[in-house]
This record gives sequence, C-alpha cells and structure tokens, in this order.
Amino acid sequence: MPKSVFLAGVSGRKVSPPRHGPGGSLRVRPGVGLRLGVGIRLGLGIGLGLALAGCGTTIDETMTSPGALTERPATIRNEQLIGKWGVASFREEKDRKRVEAMARTQCRLPYVIAKGPSNGVMMHVADDAKLYELRIKGGSDGKTYLGREAPPGDWQDREILSLTDKEMVMRFVDAEAHGRYGTFIYIRCPG
Repeated sequence: MPKSVFLAGVSGRKVSPPRHGPGGSLRVRPGVGLRLGVGIRLGLGIGLGLALAGCGTTIDETMTSPGALTERPATIRNEQLIGKWGVASFREEKDRKRVEAMARTQCRLPYVIAKGPSNGVMMHVADDAKLYELRIKGGSDGKTYLGREAPPGDWQDREILSLTDKEMVMRFVDAEAHGRYGTFIYIRCPG
C-alpha cells in the first residue's frame, strides 16, 4: 500500500491512507479529529440552516396555484349519476370491452350513487370506506370533475371522461390514485 495518496481538490496536498488495526478495523489516534476548511464548514452550516428552515413551513391547502382552474357551469347534472351501477376498472384501453362485461356482472351487488343532503351525490373517495357528498364541477379547461368542495381539478377529484344513459367512465385526477385504481367504468344496472 502506498505511503501517501494524492487527492484531487484537496489543496493539492498528499494525504496518508487510513491505518487499520487488527481484523481490518479502522484505528483512530487520540487527539486527531476531523479537520475541515473554513469554507467547507461555512457551506455545510448554510446548507444545514436552509434545510432546517424548510421544516417549519407549511402548505396552505386553500391556496391555489397560478394555473388553477376556475369553475364553470357543468354540462352534467347530479340526476344523471344517481342510481345503481355495476363497477369495474381497467388500466389499458385494450382491456376496456372485457372490463365493461365484468362491470355488468357487478349489477348483482350494485354500487349505489344516492342524492346527498346538499344536492350533491353520495360516493366513496380514494382510500376511504366512508361515503362523502361530492359535487359536479365544470372546469375552465372544458373538463367535468366530481369531488369535494375545492376548485375543479383538485388532486382528490375524479374527472368524468364520458357519460351516457347506460355508461359512465371516470378516473382520479391524482396520478398516484389513478395508478392504483385505474379508469372506472360504471354500467347502469337495469330496473
């Protein structure tokens, strides 16, 4: 092993390799500590200070980003969603026809969308077994959303991709939730 090694970027100085004791463990000499230059210590101090400064900040969820959507009248009415539905989901468009057939079989135990107490619709949200009152929101982007009281296109909303008398297709706006649940197909149950 060489007696000294040249380390680039350390003031062109040669540094002795670490000394190892029995069994390959690093041997530390008493009174020898870590010596850092003033510039490095100052940089580490500033970096640590900035990192810790971010720990005390909070995000106000009521604030909207500069590109936030404004609400427009929705083209879909609550009454169009109310009823009994067979539900299934897909992740790839090639699976859609097969999933539509699966949704029809779910009418044996339908998912019920009921009218809410404040004229919304009662449905589940992602990762919660409790029913919530959701409302239909038209966005300035021309899309229709379904979700809680928040601007259209909120991360907890669903986008209604299509709706007919017999079928509704929705997906979560949040990419992570959409990745878990896929695109939902609701088939209206007979009767």
